[in-house]
Amino acid sequence: MRKTKPWASPGPFLLASMGVALLTGCAVQSPPIPAKESAAGLQSQAVAQRALAQTPPAVPMLKRKIALGRISNETSYGQSLLRDQAGDPLGKQTTDLLSKELTQSGAFLVFERPDIGRLQAESALTATRLNLVGVDTLIIGSLTEFGRKTIGQSGFASASKRQVAFAKIDLRLVDLKTGLVFFATSGAGEASTETASTFGFGSQASYDGTLNDAAIRQATADAVNRMTTELASRPWETVILSAEAGRYYLSGGKAQGIQPGMVFSVDSPGKTVKSAQTGFDITLPGTRVATLRVESIFGENDMNQGSVATLASGSLQDLPIGQLVVRFAGTPTP
Repeated sequence: MRKTKPWASPGPFLLASMGVALLTGCAVQSPPIPAKESAAGLQSQAVAQRALAQTPPAVPMLKRKIALGRISNETSYGQSLLRDQAGDPLGKQTTDLLSKELTQSGAFLVFERPDIGRLQAESALTATRLNLVGVDTLIIGSLTEFGRKTIGQSGFASASKRQVAFAKIDLRLVDLKTGLVFFATSGAGEASTETASTFGFGSQASYDGTLNDAAIRQATADAVNRMTTELASRPWETVILSAEAGRYYLSGGKAQGIQPGMVFSVDSPGKTVKSAQTGFDITLPGTRVATLRVESIFGENDMNQGSVATLASGSLQDLPIGQLVVRFAGTPTP
C-alpha cells in the first residue's frame, strides 16, 4: 500500500513573502496631505489692504482719528496666578496686530496710546516738544475666544492629524465727547495645518505655535473690515479751513478721495438743544446756504492735505466759516 507523504509546513521565507503580498494588496499608498491655511489667506488679505490704501476711494471717505485703548486677553489661555494684566503678552500681541490692520486699511488715522509713556520719555530725553493730537474715537475691546484642538483619523495602515487654532475679538467704538458706544463689532479667524502618513511614511508635524498668531491676525483683519464697512456708510463731512479772495480751503485731499470737480453742500450751523428724553445734546438741521466746487488739491500726506474750492451757488458772506457744515454732494457728470 502506497503511503502518502505528510504535509510539510511552509518555511519562514515563504511566510514573509505571503505577508508582504497580503499587505500590499490591502493598503494603498496615498500622497501626504500638504499643510494648508484657512480659506482667507493672509497673503491675499495683505494684498487687498495695500490696494485699498494706495487707491483713492470713489467717494470721499472720512478718516476718523482713533486711538487704541484697552485690548486685553479675557480667555483662560495664557492666564495664571503669577501674571497680572501688565504681563499680558496675548493682549499686547492683539493690540499690535489691530494697530497694524487699522493703519494698513487706509480708512483711519491711528494715534499711539498704549505706549504713550515711551513717547513721553523719549520727548523728555531729547528735549523735544510732544505735540499730541486729540482723537474723536477710542477703540476698546478684548480677545474673548481663543483655543486649539487636534483632530485625528486613523485606519488600518494610515493616519492623519489636523491642528486647528481659533480666535475671536470683540471691539467697541467710543465717542470721547459723550462716552457713548456708537458701534460694536467682532472678528473671527481660524488657521489650520494637516499632516498624513501611510505605514509610517509621509509628512510629520509637531505642535505648530504659529497657528496661534495666524488665527489672531485673521480675527483682527475681519474686525477691521467690518468696522471700515460700517463707518464708510456714514455721511462724509469736513470743514472750511480758511477763505481768501473767493477761494475756500477745505480739510481733506487726495488720500480721502477728494478730486477736482466734486461738489460740496454748505449748511448753516443748526441750533443745539438738550433732549429731556435722553439727556444728550441734539443739533437741529441747519439751512442750505451754498455749494462749493473743488478746483484743486494740495498737500503730501494725510496730515496736511487739503482742497481748494470756489463758490458754485449761494453766498457765505457774513457767516461763521469755521462753524459751517460741509458735506459731499456728488460729482456732476460732464
